[in-house]
Amino acid sequence: MAKRTPLYDAHLKLGAKIVDFGGWDMPLHYGSQVEEHHQVRRHAGVFDVSHMAVVDIAGSDSLPFLRHVLASDVDRLKTIGKAQYSLMLNPRGGVKDDLIVYLAGESRYRLVINCGTAAADVEWLREQSCAFGVDIAPRPDLAILAIQGPEALARVRAVACAEAGAAIDTLSPFSAAQVGTWFIARTGYTGEDGVEIILPAEKAVDLWQRLLAVGVAPVGLGARDTLRLEAGMNLYGSDMDETTSPLTANLGWTIAWQPQDRDFIGRAALESERQAGPRQKLVGLVMEARGVLRAHQTVTCDGVAGQGEITSGTFSPTLGYSIALARVPVAFEGTAQVDIRGRQVPVTIVKPCFVRHGQAVVNQE
Repeated sequence: MAKRTPLYDAHLKLGAKIVDFGGWDMPLHYGSQVEEHHQVRRHAGVFDVSHMAVVDIAGSDSLPFLRHVLASDVDRLKTIGKAQYSLMLNPRGGVKDDLIVYLAGESRYRLVINCGTAAADVEWLREQSCAFGVDIAPRPDLAILAIQGPEALARVRAVACAEAGAAIDTLSPFSAAQVGTWFIARTGYTGEDGVEIILPAEKAVDLWQRLLAVGVAPVGLGARDTLRLEAGMNLYGSDMDETTSPLTANLGWTIAWQPQDRDFIGRAALESERQAGPRQKLVGLVMEARGVLRAHQTVTCDGVAGQGEITSGTFSPTLGYSIALARVPVAFEGTAQVDIRGRQVPVTIVKPCFVRHGQAVVNQE
């Protein structure tokens, strides 16, 4: 039987179409995926992302431990509440998971990791912790609601206590504050402004209902995927996995190469790859012809040897045409062709970000 978040019954009451996602029964949409997408781009939407796993790391060695297991350098988090987007790598330099890490207090950190990799991630962290004085504590007692969109902050303030409202006003992007039972983070997965609120599971339904009462639209996983793809954000298991290097997933910026003596897991493999030069890159594709770009379709480029493959593709509700992320040989540029049921359909290669804060940002490579 699939796992269920504390909001499962609330989703059913709203008529949600429930699907299995990483072993969880989750809402795909509540009637119109496209309308939910537009609600987030134009107003505000709330996502139940309680399937994501929260893991708290504490102990005297928590800093050196995380500097060893993460590709980013958490020593750069100097203020409580500051956050980093980071990668956990295997020794070959492949991506075991992508995550957000927060400095939660003195020698205390909070990780938010993907649901499909959560059990393996925790096991891996525990295996790597043998030489470190740390406590690794999964937090199944917590739920997460993500409120995103240009009106998101105002709508959250309308249901928050005065202290939480004041905290929201002062939070900068990629920072968080603990206010009572709410851990409020200025983060998201849509390319819009907003917050993600981590709170006790038993309080999630009440917050969900209060947000809906002030006009925040419920949004399912379907629109979450089209929103993140428009924003050019990778999806673990599609655009990257344990066989994928961050250097070929457009995620080289997450790696802290300095100081040189920080021996994080996967560093040696990435150093070798960087010295040799990656053979592939992750790009964006746009197709204004009729049709929809889909994962696993083949990409070719005239005059360039080799072929690439689409890792994520969809119709963009904001732009009105199809977009995709694709891993292709580094020499690909300009225009290319995608094989759609035996037809070679022209596409334009662009930087892997299409929409930000509701505006088109498509730029050719």
